[in-house]
Formats: sequence, structure tokens, C-alpha cells
Amino acid sequence: MQIEPTSPTVKNPPEQFHGDVWLERIAAPHTADQRMTVALVRFAPGARTAWHSHARGQYLRVVSGVALVGTRDGVVVEVRPGQTLYTPPGEEHWHGATADCFMEHLAMLEAGDDPATTTVWKEHVTDAEYAAVRS
Repeated sequence: MQIEPTSPTVKNPPEQFHGDVWLERIAAPHTADQRMTVALVRFAPGARTAWHSHARGQYLRVVSGVALVGTRDGVVVEVRPGQTLYTPPGEEHWHGATADCFMEHLAMLEAGDDPATTTVWKEHVTDAEYAAVRS
């Protein structure tokens, strides 16, 4: 057993995020047969990811604020603190904060067989997609 070293908080790249988003790694694989990654991700008001998908799906556990999560069919859901959202493998989606509040979530996912496919990044989410009616 071991206490993991603290990872520095890093700002996520503008190619994959709109607005200010920071990531703190919580857990990462130690050996080749391990796949799990967990990160605490903090979004400034209005910040969001670009469209993306994950080879093995993703779990998002909202810690504070309200997360918005959208899918290609135009659905945008609100996820509140204590709720966990699952996106299945290959589902293109985005997630971010509401326009008026910071949001933090734990992102949990497993690496794909090919690490390049773990997360596949696409284009940025438009303002219209971000502002879509929420369910």
C-alpha cells in the first residue's frame, strides 16, 4: 500500500476546452494491466469541454455546482451535486458549468485498448448547443 504523490493542478488546453478548466489527477494506472483514471475537474462559469467520446465510457460525479452535459441529439441535462452521470462507450458528448456558477466533478474512465482512442476529441461546442433547452 502507498500514499499517492500529489499531482499539480493543471489548466486544460484551449483546443479541447472553452473557458477556464483545471484538472487535478486523483488516480492513474501503475501497471500495463490497469486502466482506471480519476480526476477532479473544475470549470469556471460557462466553461465546457469540446465534443468528445471515450472508448470505454465515462462516469462523472458532480461534487459542487451544476454540470451541464449534452449529447449529439440535442439533449442537455443538469447534473447536481451527489449525482453520477454515465456516458456509454463511443457516445459523443460535452460537459461543463452553468453560466453563473463554478462546477467541479470527478471524471472516471478506463483507457482504451489503443491509448489514442481513450478520449477522442472533436470540434468545440457552439454557443447555441451550450444554451439548448435543459431537461
